[in-house]
Amino acid sequence: MEGYTSELLEQWDREYIWHPFTQMQEYVKNRPLVIERGEGSYLIDIEGNRYLDGVSSLWVTVHGHNKRELNDAIKEQLGKIAHSTLLGLANVPSILLAKKLVEITPPGLTKVFYSDCGSTAVEIALKMAFQYWKQKDDGAFRGKTRYISLGEAYHGDTIGSVSVGGMELFHDIFRPLLFDCVHVPTPYCYRCPLGLAKPSCGLTCVEAVEEVLAESHGEIAAMIVEPLVQGAAGMIVAPEGYLKRVRELCSRYNILLIADEVAVGFGRTGKMFACEHEGVTPDLMCLAKGITGGYLPLAATLATDEVYGVFLGANRECKTFFHGHTYTGNPLACAAALASIKLFEDERLIEELGKKISYLEEGLKRFTGLDHVGDIRQKGLMVGIELVKDKETREPYPLEDNMGHRVILEARKNGLVIRPLGNVIVLIPVLSMSIPELDRVLEITYKAIAEVTGGSR
Repeated sequence: MEGYTSELLEQWDREYIWHPFTQMQEYVKNRPLVIERGEGSYLIDIEGNRYLDGVSSLWVTVHGHNKRELNDAIKEQLGKIAHSTLLGLANVPSILLAKKLVEITPPGLTKVFYSDCGSTAVEIALKMAFQYWKQKDDGAFRGKTRYISLGEAYHGDTIGSVSVGGMELFHDIFRPLLFDCVHVPTPYCYRCPLGLAKPSCGLTCVEAVEEVLAESHGEIAAMIVEPLVQGAAGMIVAPEGYLKRVRELCSRYNILLIADEVAVGFGRTGKMFACEHEGVTPDLMCLAKGITGGYLPLAATLATDEVYGVFLGANRECKTFFHGHTYTGNPLACAAALASIKLFEDERLIEELGKKISYLEEGLKRFTGLDHVGDIRQKGLMVGIELVKDKETREPYPLEDNMGHRVILEARKNGLVIRPLGNVIVLIPVLSMSIPELDRVLEITYKAIAEVTGGSR
């Protein structure tokens, strides 16, 4: 390093940066972890210490850090052009990527609208759904202006995506800024909001969705879901068949289905897209995070021909979708995404995930013996370990205990970077991580939980 020391970087971090989802009054009390580079499954700090990336750098890294093929793709594109607008122009990588996305996503999704992050992808889907009904059949359905989402939903941090969110901790303070949304019970089996238990519940949570649709379908534009796993809610895994039933209900009651695959897409659940597990094609699908392999910001909202066709007309009809972002379809990001998808194919990454998923599932069984592990949720390489103050009553740790954060700091001492979601310890390892590395992730996490919460039975 030239011109600055480790100490100066740490000082400037505290002095100048406002970190996301971080209580800065607490953050500045501790020495920051400053990452300088990455190699494969590892993050390396400014002093050369190595940490396994157990959260895929916020759920985005797919093929590992500093992957040669991705590096080369970006360098090659950089030698041509870094950016040109899609407003009235086209560029080569965005065209090739759109074609590829249509080929690999569920059948029926045929049009790609680019943006730059998951939240904007959701905003676009919400606006498309709203405008679709305003224009369909000469406005015969213009009363369909509301949305349904799940309790504890998280779809991003812009105003529209927060409006369809359901996490009080993140969203409640902004309530005066938001539009109204209908929330239905989340399929949170460990803490069922309906007070039921599997398997005798018979997917009553889906019946609650049908009740709302049956009564209010004339005013509902779309239902938005995170297919199979509600990530930021604490890795809440929906029971088998839930997503398929929701699709059937939306079709029956003439409601658009928006699949927010931002977190679960690109292999995280064991298939390329979570909707594939239950053979579901949504009307709109939101993609981001892993789309570029964790290299550059990019997002896409995919739509069916049915949705797209309603926006076609003469200029005087003003049916255009008046929405766009400066870096929409950025050539560098699209080149990275193309290279990432090619790596999925060349290295047969999806096919290789099965044994890793099974290894994780087997390795997590020992966590049930820890006194303060209440529930373990897993879908693919997405894991949530819910810590509780009392295992029998399922009493959660109070906010002031900061238990999840204490556990992840303990894990960091032993070379693992992970993040909590409240009392839930989240593991989302890099998809290319080896079995020995996964074993190390499990070992460090187990010891950290045991150390901070007080051992095992």
